[in-house]
Amino acid sequence: MQRKIPCAVMRGGTSRALFFRREDLPDQIEAQDAILLAALGNPDPTARLVDGLGGPISSTSKVAIIGARQGEPNTIDYTFGQGSHTNARIDRSGNCGNISSAVGPYAIDEGLVEAREPETLVRIYNTNTKKYIIAHVEVEGGKAKTTGDYAIAGVPGTGSRVALDFESPGGSRTGKLLPTGKPQEILETDFGAITVSLVDAANPLVFVRARDLGLSGVELPNQLDANKQLLARLENIRAHAAVKMGLARAVAEAMQKVQAVPKIAFVSAPVDYKMSTGLTMPAQAIDVVARMLSMGLPHGAIPSTGAVGAAGAARIPGSVVNEMLSPARRASALIRIGHPSGSIDVAVQMNFDGSEIRYECGTIYRTARRSMDGFIYVPENI
Repeated sequence: MQRKIPCAVMRGGTSRALFFRREDLPDQIEAQDAILLAALGNPDPTARLVDGLGGPISSTSKVAIIGARQGEPNTIDYTFGQGSHTNARIDRSGNCGNISSAVGPYAIDEGLVEAREPETLVRIYNTNTKKYIIAHVEVEGGKAKTTGDYAIAGVPGTGSRVALDFESPGGSRTGKLLPTGKPQEILETDFGAITVSLVDAANPLVFVRARDLGLSGVELPNQLDANKQLLARLENIRAHAAVKMGLARAVAEAMQKVQAVPKIAFVSAPVDYKMSTGLTMPAQAIDVVARMLSMGLPHGAIPSTGAVGAAGAARIPGSVVNEMLSPARRASALIRIGHPSGSIDVAVQMNFDGSEIRYECGTIYRTARRSMDGFIYVPENI
């Protein structure tokens, strides 16, 4: 016997997730995880996920749990979960900015907020980071609009633009924009010492200079994926950073149980480079080049929260990201980040008060749409 649970499949930005109403899932986290893992088809070390609706990469193995927030009109509670192909757990340690862009449209279409034309502002409380996000969603005929002329790198075609304001994104997990109080740290890893910047904005992140890894910085995901020694080194750096940021007690714990954050990226100065599409990204169109990993594997673009964090890091004097920008662009309110499949612009509002730096808001632009809804079937006994 199987049980059926209402579910929708939503694309948000360059990611895809199974969306659930909070009231359709049990309150107990362990019971939720059992259902969500069965729905995705995880764990599956082969990454084929033939027994569920998850996907073979981290960007397509995600879940979102949505409910109206009590006492706050037009506000949604949103919990993000990252599925792991190797572990029987849903990682709730961080948020996904791409999936965040689908929360507003989902809430409007589900009647969880009042739809207003031509644009509805949906206030989203992300329970993972305990931060608010404001989604600006175009509405037509009482539903979230999906058609439009806005294009994002990594998604074919165009759609209706969704603006996401990440309010006060600094300190999403650690309580501090710079968890150690310094723009640079030297980490002692199993592969030797390396200089990093540890930044907590929208999600905890660790940034490394590409040249310190012996890289040009413009490598494509397939090249990185083939370099298993490099991936092992990056994961080791990420795990040591997790301990330094207080996200894990030990490196082994970070590798086994805290896989979603911090995310790690290596950065380099702008140069012309060939993208995954075969086209060339001109150096003058971007401020910094970034290659980010998610769940141990190279990301095909860049996670949206990673972009918000990288843009914030770009404005922090002394960070390894800030070093990559030309002096003329270091004070810019718009940071342009080049990634494997294109670029993403982030509007940054920073407040500098002496030695204190406050990240007031980071705004990105995405598209989203619902591709399916109905019921997910899971075993009755879970």
